[in-house]
Amino acid sequence: MRGKIHPIRKTGVVIALCVSIWWVTAPIPPAMSSPSAVTNSGVIEETFVPGGANVRVEVWIDNLNIPWSLVFLPDGRALLSERSGRIRLIKDGVLQEKPYAEPGAVHYGEGGLMGLAHHPEFPRQPYIYAMHTYRKKEELYNRVIRLRDLGDQGVLDRVIVDEIPGGQNHNGGRIAFGPDGMLYVTTGETFNAELAQNLHSLGGKILRVTPEGAIPRDNPFPDSPIYSYGHRNPQGLAWHPETKDLFASEHGPSGEFFKFAHDEINVIIKGGNYGWPEVIGRGGKKPYIDPLVLWKKTTPPSGIAFYREDLFVATLRSNALIRIRLKRTGNHSYTVEGIERWFAEDYSRGKFGRIRDVVVGPEGFLYFLTSNRDGRGRPRSNDDKVYRIVPQN
Repeated sequence: MRGKIHPIRKTGVVIALCVSIWWVTAPIPPAMSSPSAVTNSGVIEETFVPGGANVRVEVWIDNLNIPWSLVFLPDGRALLSERSGRIRLIKDGVLQEKPYAEPGAVHYGEGGLMGLAHHPEFPRQPYIYAMHTYRKKEELYNRVIRLRDLGDQGVLDRVIVDEIPGGQNHNGGRIAFGPDGMLYVTTGETFNAELAQNLHSLGGKILRVTPEGAIPRDNPFPDSPIYSYGHRNPQGLAWHPETKDLFASEHGPSGEFFKFAHDEINVIIKGGNYGWPEVIGRGGKKPYIDPLVLWKKTTPPSGIAFYREDLFVATLRSNALIRIRLKRTGNHSYTVEGIERWFAEDYSRGKFGRIRDVVVGPEGFLYFLTSNRDGRGRPRSNDDKVYRIVPQN
């Protein structure tokens, strides 16, 4: 899909849920300190849980190079993207040496090979989707491609969305199929804040297209893949298991407009404007939509996943896997009943380092990916890794 909307050039402006309710009932260790988050219902005191809540964490895959996304296929295989440019195949829990695909990603700064997804009707529709950065006439862009699965490898089938703004920073990069069978794509504003409010740019948005890359007729803007806008750098997508509401994570400023932190979790409304850069954090200013959760200490949330009605959030600089307990209060409306920071002792020290993604595996356990080799972390032995969280009975 191309030709409908073109990005503005840079201006130089600065799963089988067989597990019992072990997270719900497990005792929580005493708080290590009293951090807080701002929510739509007031300030919530967070709890540090350095060991997690009654769980054991084990290494599943190691010796990876900046893993970014993990998807489990219905036939038992798994695929994992490395930002440096390779899609890796995992069979029977073993990482295969030969790459599944190398789609030609340009690894520059935060760009490279990022999100993965499989067709919702896989394997009847044998397609794997990937988002990656590429270079065209000295300009950086991002695109979503589709691969045809051939078992041990994937071959290019077609480009789904093209000429998404790319840059050294703020590329978004998460892709996922929603309950409606449509493909959702998060895009960053590449440190060009004005793109987020510009409906003629694909930067700073959440996009929605069909599995073939066409624009759905019920999208909020005519002939446009844009589903929501006013985003800075969204990197996580997840749908509530009961309400099917879409949630997204988003990085707050890192110095723009003399602001820092203000990282967010948002409930995404069709056609909604989430404010960046007109509103930073919670402004209570219409028509902009305030975040459900706002952290005023640097947290950068990346991949997110629901386990039952709890939202788990992979975070980068704060080195934590965050658990958010939610209660539905109305249409697209929720209150936050508790927030726990697992595997961390404070805002900058965590047992496993930077965490890029979290997903639910086919047996119902959570898996998370570290990002310690991305130039901003401190690599541990045999990093990077995929860890599996196992309940302790």
